[in-house]
Amino acid sequence: MKTRTGLIVGGCLLMAYAVVGALTDTDVAPGGVLLFLAAVLVGHDVAWMAAVLAVGVALTRVPPLYRPTIRTAVLTAAAVTVVGLPLALGFGRAADNASVLPLPYGRNLAAVLLVVAATTLLVCVVRRRQAVRNPKDPPSGVR
Repeated sequence: MKTRTGLIVGGCLLMAYAVVGALTDTDVAPGGVLLFLAAVLVGHDVAWMAAVLAVGVALTRVPPLYRPTIRTAVLTAAAVTVVGLPLALGFGRAADNASVLPLPYGRNLAAVLLVVAATTLLVCVVRRRQAVRNPKDPPSGVR
């Protein structure tokens, strides 16, 4: 409980510091800041949360034996995609500078996602075999 209280107090202090800094900075346009905050709110609550809830509903169809593994794979794939997709799409690439984003990020993103999928498949196969061998023992992670 003390950790949570410390994190809440620390977060509030950081937010207060940011608000004071934004209000006292002469170069900050309040309208732009409010527009940005509204866009972040809409993007998070409308688009991202709707997608997360849809995936959560879809995961209820997964058998309980595989659910923790699939959930971990989906979270990992989402995190890797959020980080890697801007690079794969070439945001920030300059046509006159070949050293900016020089790697094949699209291929590499696909490779990482395939590794996540293959690892997930392997773990699910191992869990299935363990469940077949010991039908009376509940598999780990299933409640």
